[in-house]
Amino acid sequence: MPRCRAFVFIALLFATATLAPPAQGASPDAGFNLQQVLAYPFPQGLASSQHGDRIAWIVDLGGARNVWIAQAPTFKPRQVTHFSADDGQELTQLTFSPSGDELVFVRGGDHDANWPEKLEPDPSSSPIEPKVMLWTVDLRIGTARELTEGDAPALSSTGKLAFIKDDQVWTASLDAKDKAKPKRLFFDRGKDGDLHWSPDGKRLAFVSNRGDHAFIGVFTDDRTPMLYLSPSTGNDGDPRWSPDGARIAFTRQPGNGGPPQPILEQTPQPWSIRVADARTGQGRVVWQSPDTLLGSYPETAGGANLHWADDGARLVFLADLDNWPHLYSIAASGGTPLLLTPGKFMVEDVAMAPDGKSVVYSANTGTTKDDNDRRHLFRVSVDRADAKALTSGTDIQTSPTAVGGTVAYIDAGAQRPPLVSVMQADGSHQRALQADLIPADFPTAQLVIPQAVTFKAADGTEIQGQLFRSADAGTNQPGVIFVHGGPPRQMLLGWHYMGYYSNSYAVNQYLATHGFTVLSVNYRLGIGYGHAFHNPPHAGPAGASEYQDVVAGAKFLQHVNGVDPTRIGIWGGSYGGYLTALALARNSDIFKAGVDMHGLHDWSRAIGWWFAQNPSARYEQGDYKEALKVAWESSPDADIAKWKSPVLLIQGDDDRNVHFLQMEDVVPRLQKHGVPFEEMVIPNEIHGFLRHASWLKADTATVDFLERKLGTAAH
Repeated sequence: MPRCRAFVFIALLFATATLAPPAQGASPDAGFNLQQVLAYPFPQGLASSQHGDRIAWIVDLGGARNVWIAQAPTFKPRQVTHFSADDGQELTQLTFSPSGDELVFVRGGDHDANWPEKLEPDPSSSPIEPKVMLWTVDLRIGTARELTEGDAPALSSTGKLAFIKDDQVWTASLDAKDKAKPKRLFFDRGKDGDLHWSPDGKRLAFVSNRGDHAFIGVFTDDRTPMLYLSPSTGNDGDPRWSPDGARIAFTRQPGNGGPPQPILEQTPQPWSIRVADARTGQGRVVWQSPDTLLGSYPETAGGANLHWADDGARLVFLADLDNWPHLYSIAASGGTPLLLTPGKFMVEDVAMAPDGKSVVYSANTGTTKDDNDRRHLFRVSVDRADAKALTSGTDIQTSPTAVGGTVAYIDAGAQRPPLVSVMQADGSHQRALQADLIPADFPTAQLVIPQAVTFKAADGTEIQGQLFRSADAGTNQPGVIFVHGGPPRQMLLGWHYMGYYSNSYAVNQYLATHGFTVLSVNYRLGIGYGHAFHNPPHAGPAGASEYQDVVAGAKFLQHVNGVDPTRIGIWGGSYGGYLTALALARNSDIFKAGVDMHGLHDWSRAIGWWFAQNPSARYEQGDYKEALKVAWESSPDADIAKWKSPVLLIQGDDDRNVHFLQMEDVVPRLQKHGVPFEEMVIPNEIHGFLRHASWLKADTATVDFLERKLGTAAH
């Protein structure tokens, strides 16, 4: 339970809003259907080879996921797998061999889950239980084949494959002629992961998770005892080999011991960067974060983003020391960190250049204030703050990876969905690779261009959002508030770099071109606006302070010219589903209908489950009882007696992020209080639906429900 918040009562005041003119875009009579706008190709998992000038990525087109590659200098895309079914099998973790001649990837699983699979396979849907499988592609001849059951592959410079199976490290041959069976590489008492081969391919570093602490282990061979780097009571992670293989850098966070901590207050999570001798295991501290909230371990997808740079002379990392996630570098021998990316913006994706002299990164900064809700790419040296913009404009660039003298990335617009693109290292000669994958009937020109808007919450906090409204939308339209999930997410002024939120963006575009005005609210708890905004007090189960931002968005939307203030709806998924339910329960006077997709309805159940799963968690005497009370009061269930507006509930019953119990819990409460509701349960689906058919079904039901309950024309 990261960084719980203290609970206080807050008097909500009326929000003030700055009205804006309608965004430009399509007519409300746009002649396309929902299926068309959901038929976009979605690229993800962009990766590059260390040598060989190759890139690889995955394209999800209608639920059929396939691996594509391209090679310098032409970067002509080539498809190397040929899966054709919407079968819900993820493709992830594209991993090149150092030579760039072989590629390993994972097929199957749910890699964004909070807990493992809990249901047995359904014989009615498939006679074969899906497994997480490793596949390999020989890029010299372009053939792909299934290799073995496993996950999290790592390829050495000598072509040796290590992977995870049943929380242990295994190995298998990539040679199709080798008939030897996969075998466990070694035994370790922990749950192993984060595999990294040494540059010479002879040693393997890994994280050994022991539950309440974790080690960095180094395996050499069967004859050499296992080496653990400076073992302690802390939680070690992020192992990274120096270019010469003599040292390993890693991070350390506190273990689970110590005096009890208050549940309802934010507490610092300090961390350090350490460097250890890869032969002896002896290590030392290179940098220690301050024992403050800003000094806590970064909550980004890449965590610390630790890299060796400048031939091993320096280390580059991400930290949140000045209220913003920024890149720093420090001498490998220690000293004072150098801030590489100063400014009021967030660094997100990070890629080290092949020569180790510079870093390419994405950030929400640029030449206009609206770039807060975009991403552009920049390059900075590892030893000085000399950042230079590589991209600019109204598009969104993410996921950079450097290969030779080229940078590959994903580029999206407000109307055009994401495409893999390439440019020269200096930002010149930018071009998209697969525009031909966008279907001919995709409604690019008919989509609206969302407008950045700001408004103030009851406590004076400035909130940003994106307004979707056609230029000729007319008057008396219903309005819809969209609330994203996460909550550490940020909706953008264009197609999103995450598949879940690209789907949401497509639905919002459909609504905006078919009779609705939509406001997407980037409420506090989200990323992109600084540490204080991302870590507000009294949020979530400690008071739901972020809910006032949703109300402020609705009040803003009620005053947009052409919007009927009496017909405001709301929809969202995951954390957005929770906020949707909270809005309907607390303010049915404002929100007249809503779609709650796999939302949470009782925080106290969630907290109770968390403590049951973490028996070593320590808390002050009496705090647990108070935390349950506050969590309940922060839940939609607590205000069920005031809930009057109709709701559509949608969830897969194999959800591994929000327990299906949350939907089961709210249904009888709604029945008891006579709240009109509809429900859609999707058997065997997880939290972020794996099948395109499931998304189409849920999105169609969402649009239909809002149309039926709010209408799309004057009434």
